[in-house]
Amino acid sequence: MNVNEMQLRDFDEETEDTDSETELLVRHVGNGGRQQSDFKLQKTKSNSNSITNNNRSRSHVHHNNTNRHSRSLMNNHQRKTQSFLSQLFDVVSNTTFTRNNNNSILSPSTSNSHRPNLRTSRAAPVRHRNEQNCEYFVSNSISANTSTTSTINNAAYAARFNHSSKTYHIKHPVASMDSTDASPMGTFHYSDTPPTTNTTAGLSATSNSVNATTNNGLQTVVDPDNGSTTVFYQKNRRKSKKRSLSNLCKVCLCSCWRKWFAARELRARTVHLGRVTAEKFPPNEIRNQKYNFITFLPLVLFEQFRFFLNLYFLLMALSQFIPDIRIGYPYTYWGPLGFVLTVTICREAIDDYRRHQRDREVNSQKYKRLVVSDTHGYEMVPSSKLKVGDIIIVEKNERVPADLILLRTSDKSGSVFVRTDQLDGETDWKLRLAVSLTQKLNKDSDLFNMDASVYIEKPQNDIHSFIGTFAMQDGSEEVGLNVENTLWANTVVAAGTATGIVIYTGCETRSVMNNSQPRSKVGLLDMEINGLTKVLFCAVLGLALVMMMLKGFSGPWYRYMFRFVLLFSYIIPISLRVNLDMGKAFYSWQMQNDSEIQGTVVRSTTIPEELGRISYVLTDKTGTLTQNEMVFKKIHLGIVSHDNDTFHHVAETIGALAPTILKRSTSTDTSTSKIALYSGNRMRRPEGWREWEAVKALALCHNVTPISDEDDNRSVSTSSTFASTTGGSTSPTKSVITMEITSTNEHQYQASSPDEIALVKWTEQVGLTLIARDINSMTLQLKAHKKSDHLQFDDDSLMHFQILQLFPFTSESKRMGIIVKDSQSGEITFYLKGADVVMSSIVQYNDWLSEESGNMAREGLRTLVVAKKVLSEDQYNDFETRYNAARLSVSDRVTKVAAVVESLERELELLCLTGVEDRLQEGVRPTLELLRNAGVRVWMLTGDKLETACCIAKSSQLIGRNQGLHVLRSVKTRTDAHLELNQFRRKQGHALVISGESLEVCLQYYRPEFLELATASPAVVCCRCSPTQKAQVVQLIQKHTGKRTCAIGDGGNDVSMIQQADAGVGIEGREGRQASLAGDFSIPQFSHIAKLLLVHGRRSYKRSAALSQFVIHRGLIITTLQAVFSAVFYLSSVALYQGFLMVGYSTLYTMFPVFSLVLDQDITSTTAVTYPELYKDLSKGRSLSYKTFFIWVLISIYQGGVIMYGALILFEDEFIHIVAISFSALIMTELIMVALTVRTWHRLMVLAELFSLALYLISLAVLHEYFDWEFISSYDFLWKVFIITVVSCLPLYIIKFLRKKCSPPSYLKLS
Repeated sequence: MNVNEMQLRDFDEETEDTDSETELLVRHVGNGGRQQSDFKLQKTKSNSNSITNNNRSRSHVHHNNTNRHSRSLMNNHQRKTQSFLSQLFDVVSNTTFTRNNNNSILSPSTSNSHRPNLRTSRAAPVRHRNEQNCEYFVSNSISANTSTTSTINNAAYAARFNHSSKTYHIKHPVASMDSTDASPMGTFHYSDTPPTTNTTAGLSATSNSVNATTNNGLQTVVDPDNGSTTVFYQKNRRKSKKRSLSNLCKVCLCSCWRKWFAARELRARTVHLGRVTAEKFPPNEIRNQKYNFITFLPLVLFEQFRFFLNLYFLLMALSQFIPDIRIGYPYTYWGPLGFVLTVTICREAIDDYRRHQRDREVNSQKYKRLVVSDTHGYEMVPSSKLKVGDIIIVEKNERVPADLILLRTSDKSGSVFVRTDQLDGETDWKLRLAVSLTQKLNKDSDLFNMDASVYIEKPQNDIHSFIGTFAMQDGSEEVGLNVENTLWANTVVAAGTATGIVIYTGCETRSVMNNSQPRSKVGLLDMEINGLTKVLFCAVLGLALVMMMLKGFSGPWYRYMFRFVLLFSYIIPISLRVNLDMGKAFYSWQMQNDSEIQGTVVRSTTIPEELGRISYVLTDKTGTLTQNEMVFKKIHLGIVSHDNDTFHHVAETIGALAPTILKRSTSTDTSTSKIALYSGNRMRRPEGWREWEAVKALALCHNVTPISDEDDNRSVSTSSTFASTTGGSTSPTKSVITMEITSTNEHQYQASSPDEIALVKWTEQVGLTLIARDINSMTLQLKAHKKSDHLQFDDDSLMHFQILQLFPFTSESKRMGIIVKDSQSGEITFYLKGADVVMSSIVQYNDWLSEESGNMAREGLRTLVVAKKVLSEDQYNDFETRYNAARLSVSDRVTKVAAVVESLERELELLCLTGVEDRLQEGVRPTLELLRNAGVRVWMLTGDKLETACCIAKSSQLIGRNQGLHVLRSVKTRTDAHLELNQFRRKQGHALVISGESLEVCLQYYRPEFLELATASPAVVCCRCSPTQKAQVVQLIQKHTGKRTCAIGDGGNDVSMIQQADAGVGIEGREGRQASLAGDFSIPQFSHIAKLLLVHGRRSYKRSAALSQFVIHRGLIITTLQAVFSAVFYLSSVALYQGFLMVGYSTLYTMFPVFSLVLDQDITSTTAVTYPELYKDLSKGRSLSYKTFFIWVLISIYQGGVIMYGALILFEDEFIHIVAISFSALIMTELIMVALTVRTWHRLMVLAELFSLALYLISLAVLHEYFDWEFISSYDFLWKVFIITVVSCLPLYIIKFLRKKCSPPSYLKLS
């Protein structure tokens, strides 16, 4: 077929989708023999440079694909899951898909292009648009013998489905019309085909075709080297600079959105030891700031103009730029508004800068990061510079700066204890284990030589689970990782040194993911005032509308209408925001400088009034109510009880028995049989046996490990790793966590529970000391009484025991046991201790255990029952055989092991009942009593165990002595929740105790019913609460009751709760400052909360309520004057007071007396604390309500009417006299009204009144533009002002006096 006969149809019109330079390029190479049934859809990226000839109306374009290799195929699944904004516009590189007949991707392929030998000077590269959201057309089945024409038509049909302007290369074997001339393959190129045009292309060419041009602008170029034929079809060129600019804007906007606002995708990761991770992860920074450099001004202005008051005045100020409706001078509007915004911006900037400084202090704490070096082997880096993959060393009492996988510890066994109370609220120490493959290395530098990787699951907020894998790269060894191999951020290493690899940083750590983002809190008083300003705005519109109705809607009435709105705009005073903000700053200053609550810091100066309207206080337990120090308080032996006053008797008894015990331990078998006889025959037991057996049981039945200073301070990096000359170096961050250092003559212990440490310390106090322990043995040291001076404490005073079995404590069993064998006597003893509820059925019958455990629980002590059982050799061997068999069982292993152990827990001999106290903070009991009497309901939200929470609730008197305690059983189904809630409903007046799991179920099925019962309960204790659950509880109370909440905590696990509450209070304790930094208020101890609420909260709310109402009154009265003036003078929209008088009225003349109301107080601080019942009235919001608001409205209308009509009646000659009389009476009325409002005078109040009066008198003499000096100095001016002032104020004083006598407020009744 001739070239001229090729049927290519022109596009008659250009659509908006066509590019500036478009063409249809068809390149054909015949094939004589091979045909294939698959094709390749190749998406290319064309060259962006174009060369045009002199004739710019038409141009030939050709692909210039020189030495170009296509890139590998991207993961198809990842491409489908891209976000919408990334699909909106993106640049896609060259990719080739190879598909088979079943339309499935076979493999990524590489395409090679040869540069054609162009015979024309008009050929040039083409410019194409590349867009992401395209549709691929793939033919499901193509016949092996498809003709050339049909194949081209199918390809052209595919181009119709291209809704973007990409270039597609469809490669397919095409049979030539002439079988004699063939080449290996035919290629068809389609470029920028409009989707609206139906294009059909046919082609037949022979190898001897030459360059030719048709009438339609079609030109063919033949390459003599390979015989390829290139056909150019030209289109008119269209400029598209506008489109290019819009695409560029799309790219910028999408990139900014993805970088700043798009949610970061959480994904799993693989970290290689000793290698730098190329993937980007969040920086490891603690951030409590609300703003950054870019968002500060927009967010602050948004928060301010969200208030209707500020938005209204902004519109009024902007209207003054319109000459037709301008009234007075623009500075009278822009001055107050600018001052308000300046004060607010400065306050927010200072508050946020302080947060930034505190964050920087924490982020700058330095840690040891391992490096490949010949000197120290580590470098000191701030915590904010740590990255995923870094290997760091954390020493004793240091905060863990990021989530780590534990690789090595200073202990040979690879274990380390951590404190997690800042994360989950639990006081128990947690045992963490190092990865076995890395713990067995000789030194830390070997970590860099390991070709290993760590697979880590994607970040999540579950602090109790973790899934990971530690694997060697050669596949030789692989170890599974769980939560026991992790160190979460904000935990503290309790003893020893830990080396770990960073796996999560910054916002991906478990600690931060359980915290909520800081929010800008708006006080309830501010919202109420915002509502009142909307009412005042309606009053402005109504008043202006009445004026227009009287004036008539003739002429440019809308202009007059707007002028009236401007005239009456002072009814909404812009100075209200100024006075309130300055008042809040003053309240905050008073709180921080109160000598009775020293150490209080106000971090958010916007909500001090919230402290005066709290209905619910939600508090943490550990470190907030308690000091997190366990103290052994009492031991009951059945016939005798010992406490702090009689513990020395126990020590004397043990000391007296010590020589006998030591001699018997080293004597012959006959003595050994006597010991056994004493143990079995109660009638033959010597005096003091009960004390000795109880003390020995407490010294043996535990999981405590003694530590020494040498072992504790030994660093992995210095003693057993690098060849460093420095010994136990001092940690650079030990100043962050201040710990109580015990004296050198006392032993130090580490354990998973502080209760056990308290027990072991008590045995040391009475003479039996644990001095050594490992996995298989334990050594005790027995001290003789002081009278036995001949006994030397050498090896003979040591008692060695072999640990045969250990049964750890679990929340299900509520007990722990140990089987030990005396190395000297060979006696085997089974010791068991646990909660009284489970031990009462295990020990032998007794008549005192139940009663005494109840007595100790009522004292708030944590009780433990201790018992023992002596085993013969045969009994133990039989037990060991059955126990080992159960442990090897494949099915039901846990049940079988528990059954074997229970077979041993029968008929144990009861030794003693112990009572341990978690020492409360100073003043907790009276503080909770004050809050309860003040009508504040206290909820305790803790991550600790249920039993511990109940003990603290009782000991702290959170639950009153006359109140019952209902423990909600663990519920997992809807039916269980229904039954438990019904049971609790029958117990009116009882405090509720519920676990976090049960809380989740109740909220899922019976949220309204549960909240109704819980909020009506006098006290609620929620145990086992996660940080997220704490915040959810606060949010539920806010939504269900509408009351104000206050959250108090001291740990990182309390941050979410503190930020969610209306008023968050952080306690700065020993364990860290994270809660203190995140709180709106910071106090050193819990007892300060009483004065913070009852005194400072009360004063802040009362003062702000009085101040806001008086400022509103000040605006209402001058608006009333203006309205009366306009109504009398023919409804003219002319200002009564011009220029400086309007500005001076709300600033110089009345600002100081009005603002002095922040010094007012209705009762003294002593009275507020002595009678906490007075606090109940504040939560009702009666100090500022619609009732009090409308009372002030009536007062303003009355006084404004009296002043204006009095001035109109009494003036004689000139209009300026009306201004002088009315304005002077107005100033005097305001000063007198301040005096009538004050309840307790302060000397600064008197000075403010006199100073303002003096300023006004000076103004009368100076401002001749507004006042006539001759008239002012006359007697007529004085008596007229006096009469008007008396008439406006005297009735109000009489009403106030009668009300105080007939219906005095509650605080006056007390005085």
